[in-house]
Amino acid sequence: MAMGFILPMLTGQLPVVGQMLLPMHIPVFFCAFFCGPWYALAVGFALPLLRSLIFGVPVLYPIAIAVAIEMATYGGITGFLYSRIKKNTLRTIYFSMLPAMLLGRVARCLSQAILMGVQGNPFVLRAFITGVIVYSIPGIVLQLLIVPVVTVSVWRRQTAEFSKKNEG
Repeated sequence: MAMGFILPMLTGQLPVVGQMLLPMHIPVFFCAFFCGPWYALAVGFALPLLRSLIFGVPVLYPIAIAVAIEMATYGGITGFLYSRIKKNTLRTIYFSMLPAMLLGRVARCLSQAILMGVQGNPFVLRAFITGVIVYSIPGIVLQLLIVPVVTVSVWRRQTAEFSKKNEG
């Protein structure tokens, strides 16, 4: 959770960069792999709402609520898929992340459309695709590079430490 507060502060000075790099998403994926689906779902849901309430970014309604649903979906699905496989490989990381990334964006699209409709504002799918998908391609690529590398590195370190303890 702390990472989800700190990383956006690094890009917060340039909001466009933050929107492109998606710094809140990375800790939710880590949580899914290291803590499981329920923690990842909870962290994914709480993080944007808490950041909104504490810092005012993202705007609570409708953005932070829609992002909370998106990130809860990421965390829950990634953690669920990974928990079913239980193999520490790059393939399982990608197999867990990619469907979650797709379904998370679908969940955000639907929730944002509903929230905007309740508010009486039109939801423009083309603007959503441009703003949430096209502009975030650098962040998606970053997630697909950083999360697997760091996750595998942590797994290897844990395995090495475990082996070392059992040898001595």
